[in-house]
Parts: sequence; C-alpha cells; structure tokens
Amino acid sequence: MLRFGILSTAKIGRELVVPAIQDAENCVVTAIASRDLSKAREMADRFSVPHAFGSYEDMLASDLIDAVYIPLPTSQHVEWTIKAANAGKHVLCEKPIALKASEIDALIEARDRNKVLVSEAYMVTYSPVWRKVRSLLSEGAIGKLRHVQGAFTYYNRDAGNMRNKPELGGGGLPDIGVYPTISTRFVTGKEPLRVQANTDRDPEFGTDIYSSVRADFGDFELSFYISTQLAARQIMVFHGDKGFIEVKSPFNADRYGAEELELTNQNHSQSQLFRFQDARQYKLEAEAFSRAAKGEKEEVVTLESSVNNQKLIDAIYRASEKDGWEPV
Repeated sequence: MLRFGILSTAKIGRELVVPAIQDAENCVVTAIASRDLSKAREMADRFSVPHAFGSYEDMLASDLIDAVYIPLPTSQHVEWTIKAANAGKHVLCEKPIALKASEIDALIEARDRNKVLVSEAYMVTYSPVWRKVRSLLSEGAIGKLRHVQGAFTYYNRDAGNMRNKPELGGGGLPDIGVYPTISTRFVTGKEPLRVQANTDRDPEFGTDIYSSVRADFGDFELSFYISTQLAARQIMVFHGDKGFIEVKSPFNADRYGAEELELTNQNHSQSQLFRFQDARQYKLEAEAFSRAAKGEKEEVVTLESSVNNQKLIDAIYRASEKDGWEPV
C-alpha cells in the first residue's frame, strides 16, 4: 500500500480525495498535516488516520509516508510540491499545479533530481467517461472531428473563498478553465496552436470571473466559456461530419448530473447512450497514481502535459488583452 500524507485539511481533501484514497485498493492515508495540530487530529480521527502533524515540514520529514497529496491554495502549489519532492516523496498536487507554465520547469527539475513521481490531479483523465470519449474518437465514431464546444460555470461571490482571492491564485481560468482544455487535449492527443479570448474581472475581487475562448487546434477548433458568476452548468460536445458526442456532466457528475455520454449519428436516426454508474474518478486517480509511483506501467498526467495545458491558459490571459489571435 502506498502511504499518503495529506498536506492540509482543505475541503476538497476532506470531501472527495481522502475518502477516495481510503477506499482505493493499493493506497491508504497514513497522516494528516495542518499548521493547527488540533485540526489535523480532528480530520485524522474522522477518517481513522493514525498520525497527525502540526506542521507540513514535520510530516514531510517523516518516514511514515511515501507520497503526499497537496490541496493547498493554488499560490502555494509550486513551493510545497518542490519541498515534498526534495523530501523524497511522490506528489499528487491539485490543479492547477502552477499559475504560469514557466513555473513548472522547477517542478520537472525537482522530480528528475529526486527520482519521484509528480503529477497534477486531473481526475477526469482517469474517468471511464473520458476514456470512452477518447476511444470513440479514435475509432472514428463521429468521423472527422471539426469542433469541440464546452461550458463550465458556477456562482460564487463569497469574499472569503480562495477562488475570489487573487493573492491565493483565485480566478475562473485557474479553477475551471483548465478542464475544457485538459479534457480536449486528453481525448484528441492534439495541442492548440493559437487562441482568441475575452475575459471579464470582478471589480471588487480582481479575479477573472468570465472567459469566452476560441482555440485553434489545426484540424479542429475548441470553443468554450467558463464563469464563476453564472448559474451552474457543465457540457462538452465533440462534433464531427458523421455524428457528435455529448458528455452530459463532464467534470463533476455527482453535482451536475448523470455520468453518461450520448453518441448521435449524422442524421439523428440513431443514438447510443453510455452510462457509467458510480465511476468514482478520484478513487481511480489514486489507484493509478499509486501504481505509477511503485514503478508499474500506468498512464498518469505528466508534468510535461501540465506545461502544455498551462501554456494554453497563459495564452488565454494574453489574448484577452488584445484583438485577434495569440500564439500558444
């Protein structure tokens, strides 16, 4: 069993990732760390985790763990990923792992020097829903892919929420803009060439709250919008000359609807609905990461892929400041 330490008591860890690791077949949570020992102990007791630490440094120095999961605010991801790698621990870090593509170079160096696995936690790439989309596209189920369309929105104006704090790495693009990009890249195996975009910022918070994006992948286009201040919605559609694939709740199926996708043919005379009951993408992510950390052959999100995804996000910000195309 790969022994995980959790670096902080953040909500995503409490509600989604720690339960998934505890339910996984090849890994377990052995320790929780917080700057407040009482909070670490409270969370450890909740999940029957044996060890609690009152500082991140103490947990990283411990031989009780083999890997860390980092759900800290985005602005702290690079710092603590490097510290964990330097401590000889494998790292599964929440997305986005960095706020600029250039920052990931230091993570690659730390990974290679310490001979550890470092991976950005894009749970969607482990989901059977997205593996099925990739398979259908590769089989030519919709013919030639011409356009991908997507949306990811929710409403949050809580001034205390990290998503609305620019100093913590808040904003719509870092939080949810990364999902239409990573999923499109994952299922097509293609990289964008250039991008056009419009982005609005909240006058009070200063964070980006809405973006409309058009990305040119050469053979096809990706167009999507994201917002942190619109009614909640998720959708991804892959449109080809022989049909289209609609992913109904592509990123958070438990909150946005059923885990399913629909394949419709050219003239709507036939459609197939693929349902994935209780796919549990966070559990699958933890198991795949653990196999890779042990040296088994496994597909995980590499830092090199993270660089390419962040390059697109960086280009969207630049494109939002100008008219016309911006190279990625």
